Amino acid sequence: MKTRYRWVVVAILFAFMLLHQADKLLIGPLTTPIIETFGITRAQMGAVFTGALVVGAILYPVWGYLYDRYARPRLLALASFIWGSTTWLSAVAPTYPLFVLTRASTGIDDSSYPGLYSLISDYFGPEVRGKIYGLLQLTMPTGYLLGMVLALTLRETVGWRGVFLITGALGILLSVVILFAVRERARGSSEPELAELEEIGVHRFNWETAVDLFRKPSLRLLFTQGFFGVFPWNVITYWFFHYLETERNYTPDAVLLTMSVAVVTLAAGYPLGGALGDALFKRTRRGRLIVSTVGVLLGALFLFITMNVPPDQQTRFLILLSVTAVFIPFASANVIATVYDVTLPEVRSSALAVQYFIESAGAALAPLLAGLIADQVSMEFAILVICLSAWVICALFFTGAAILLPSDIETLRRQLQRRADRLRSV
Repeated sequence: MKTRYRWVVVAILFAFMLLHQADKLLIGPLTTPIIETFGITRAQMGAVFTGALVVGAILYPVWGYLYDRYARPRLLALASFIWGSTTWLSAVAPTYPLFVLTRASTGIDDSSYPGLYSLISDYFGPEVRGKIYGLLQLTMPTGYLLGMVLALTLRETVGWRGVFLITGALGILLSVVILFAVRERARGSSEPELAELEEIGVHRFNWETAVDLFRKPSLRLLFTQGFFGVFPWNVITYWFFHYLETERNYTPDAVLLTMSVAVVTLAAGYPLGGALGDALFKRTRRGRLIVSTVGVLLGALFLFITMNVPPDQQTRFLILLSVTAVFIPFASANVIATVYDVTLPEVRSSALAVQYFIESAGAALAPLLAGLIADQVSMEFAILVICLSAWVICALFFTGAAILLPSDIETLRRQLQRRADRLRSV
């Protein structure tokens, strides 16, 4: 494999994730005009967010199974096409019930990432995956920033519906690029035990191997923390823009400045967390989860401090929010890399799909829950109580998983070594 080509693949998948995240997260900055268009409450808008998350959660196991059975690039191209098509449908929905339904359908492709990460794991070895995943996950905050810029610059001219039509068209265009430019890789071809072999055989999903995922103690704890782990991200993504507008009374320019700076520092946290995880992983196999634990605890501490800054102190709020944002994504790339550190190549899409399914099952409740709390108390209270409690719980599960992790990694390495030995003896 040519080294240059694998970076071409990274670039294409980066573009897919960036534009997909922009489309997915665009609804946050467009929340206020959508509420005004349909004349709905914040709780009803929370149902719009939750609908797509529920659909995505249900389909994670389906996508994971398909990715472990069939060619991953073709399925990624299909996901991109579905993204564009369903976004168009939501853009033309004339009533609130139809908008809920069509927006929920956009969740179909939201669960397509496990195959993308699995494909990348066969282009890059375990020692550098944290960095690569961190690089790819830059697309989450930068996609949000792109979506925010599109929303603020275009919603007054083409309207929120027109913005969705533009991003939907980009999804269809990218589906063609992925279909013809991204090639499949043999599963497990970048693992140290198998990398030097000319033929490593074909290993695809089987139920026995999939069921074995739930026998790994560290993985069970990671799966469990996933239920709580994305609560904060979804609450902040879908409601923070609205919170600044309505409870801190920020002007559009102040919102743009605040969120732009925060998103830039948030973006830095993804590759930084991944790089720190890789570096500490070389010293101890618990390294990635140590970084994850520190990240969620510091994120909780600084968010609490930030949210208690008075509304008139915008500069102080901006600085503290930016510090908070650096730590929020520390766990993200490290969780993916850790899941792959203990799973066989042929079930990695399924393993990550299970992780994301559990995350989405919990996170799907977060926007609706935040909307309900905000209607009764305030959006500030909703953001704080959901984020802080979720991060403390995640820290406890990360600590438990870190204790159990070395044994599960050693088990995988032995499995791959036995597989390599059998191939050499043929």
